Amino acid sequence: MLTKIIDQSKIDHFEKWLDKGEKFVIVSHVSPDGDAIGSSLGLWHFLSLQGKEANVITPNAFPDFLRWMPGSRGVLFYDAMREKADKLIAEADVICCLDFNVITRIDAMADAVLASPARKILIDHHLNPGDFCQIIISHPDIASTSELVFRLICRLGCFDDITKEAAECIYTGMMTDTGGFTFNSNNREVYFIVSELLSKGIDKDAIYRKVFNTYSESRLRLMGYVLSHMYVFRKHHTALISLTEQEQSRFNYIRGDSEGFVNMPLSIRNVICSCFLREDTEKPMIKVSLRSVGSFPCNQLAAEFFNGGGHLNASGGEFYGTMEEAKKQFEAAIEKFKPQLLACYEEKKADKG
Repeated sequence: MLTKIIDQSKIDHFEKWLDKGEKFVIVSHVSPDGDAIGSSLGLWHFLSLQGKEANVITPNAFPDFLRWMPGSRGVLFYDAMREKADKLIAEADVICCLDFNVITRIDAMADAVLASPARKILIDHHLNPGDFCQIIISHPDIASTSELVFRLICRLGCFDDITKEAAECIYTGMMTDTGGFTFNSNNREVYFIVSELLSKGIDKDAIYRKVFNTYSESRLRLMGYVLSHMYVFRKHHTALISLTEQEQSRFNYIRGDSEGFVNMPLSIRNVICSCFLREDTEKPMIKVSLRSVGSFPCNQLAAEFFNGGGHLNASGGEFYGTMEEAKKQFEAAIEKFKPQLLACYEEKKADKG
């Protein structure tokens, strides 16, 4: 059995919208990842089965390794189909905002969503949710938004309406946002949900292969290049990897090629925190990804130094400046957080006995 973490009043409120609404739009954050697409398509399958006119709209395209997901071909990219997307958003009865906490995370879509008279519900697991929705289902202690979508559907009494296709999408979101269940996944209820999804007939091993084992040769060579230029700050138990726009072009970079790179330095013994800096190919900024182990709060580092945030062990941010300036910013950050890094290292040593 699952703990009823979502307030019953919010379940009842959304159920009324579900009864009355006909047109639903599901939106997720810019550069959508596995959880954004998995939760969105999982909810889309459910709403479609209820006879609703549902559409998924993302600010831009998602990585190729997610295009196998059932329903993914119907996702609208706002940057490519703005006029059609604006019409759907304006005419929606309900807008479901998934996997983001503040309206700026949906980039150019923000104005259209805010201007729409539609009722709005936020379903998310990031800290500090904004107040742009009437219903806010925010649980930062939950590993993924896809898990929250599963919980919501079940609390509506509709577990039987979760199809195999919906289950595949939800599982993908849960799997990708926990790094294949290697972090933020110690809650036993996560695995109860996985077992329920398996009962729908999904093949979790095949899903893993579709997501993680379908990269190009160029991507593998890029990975080797990035790791060969990695810098380890041994006194701070951290590692830094980076990728300039020129380097991306050299390796024929496509969206999603660097997915998971930030996790790799954590496999080094004694490394507590990993940082990946990548020059954005669409905007004049550097995207910052941070991962950590144990109790080190990389989300605090992201918030203080990179205008970002996220979860304890997985967070991100942005930096406006040159790559060298971004690297210096990271060095300043780990110097300030050195006491926490050293304390976490000692904890890790103690755990090993």
